[in-house]
Amino acid sequence: MKQPIKTLLMLLLLLPGLSLAANDWQSLSHDERKVLNRFADRWDNMSEQQKQKLRTGVRRWQKMTPEQRQKARQRMQRWQQMSPEQRQKVRQRYERFRNMSPQEQERIRKTRQWFRNLPPEKRNAIRQRWQAMTPEQRQQARHRLQEFSKLPPEQRKAMRERWKKLNPEQRQKAVRHWQKMTPEQRR
Repeated sequence: MKQPIKTLLMLLLLLPGLSLAANDWQSLSHDERKVLNRFADRWDNMSEQQKQKLRTGVRRWQKMTPEQRQKARQRMQRWQQMSPEQRQKVRQRYERFRNMSPQEQERIRKTRQWFRNLPPEKRNAIRQRWQAMTPEQRQQARHRLQEFSKLPPEQRKAMRERWKKLNPEQRQKAVRHWQKMTPEQRR
């Protein structure tokens, strides 16, 4: 009975060492070393968590299509070109997104997909209009969108149909009228 316990204890003591050894640079596959080559000189000084995260990234990379890899490279280039302040803003937005309810996250994903499916000229027009707004106008627009998203789907659809039929002057008038209404009146 003593021998199996000693053997078990010995194995338990050796297991952490085995997992550490499995993450040394030479234990990586040729493909992993190729992708992670820029980390070679720092690899031994990284935490196990960092190494595992990088290896997971390599596995994801290897499963990507060439188009997906190209998009990932472009995102990385944009990230590298950002100032530290811009990166911090992106991190904060991502953290806010992670703290949202699953329903709210899904709503944002759908809205983003809708935007990405628009023709480029339409997307650019929306971007330009957004960038021309003051911070107060942007906040009002966000608030109106939140109010709109709370409406039942049938009512939203009916409102979209009516909106499409209005000319620009009528739309401006409708927006001014909407802004004067109380939340109860808007329902």
